[in-house]
Amino acid sequence: MDLAKHWRIRHARYRLEGQRHRTTGEVRFPPAPLRPGEAHDSWEPYVLSGRGRVYSFSIVRQPPEGYDEQAPYLIALVRLEEGPLVTAQLTDCDLDQVTIDMPVEMVTRKLRALGPTGLIVYGYKFRPVV
Repeated sequence: MDLAKHWRIRHARYRLEGQRHRTTGEVRFPPAPLRPGEAHDSWEPYVLSGRGRVYSFSIVRQPPEGYDEQAPYLIALVRLEEGPLVTAQLTDCDLDQVTIDMPVEMVTRKLRALGPTGLIVYGYKFRPVV
């Protein structure tokens, strides 16, 4: 990911900012472009609470390139209190601690370092509620 793209998605990545529909109240994450026929002001920025529950999870034992040092690690679908499902890494817990419906909260953590410039990419992960 280049620096420009990283800058564009910073609100979603650091604040868990999605969108809320001004009429229906529907919340979506991540932010998305307008659908055909939607008014330009249909959606407003909406900061999600960062709280939710584990909907499903898996242990990654054979990670993609660049994540070798983290394996094995937990990846989960988290149902946020506002409704959207978010895929994220679980942190601050052992592999055998995770259960379906476990309450979790968003935290900002290092995701990885990019290329020879050493750009460190931070983003959201989830941990058990303490």
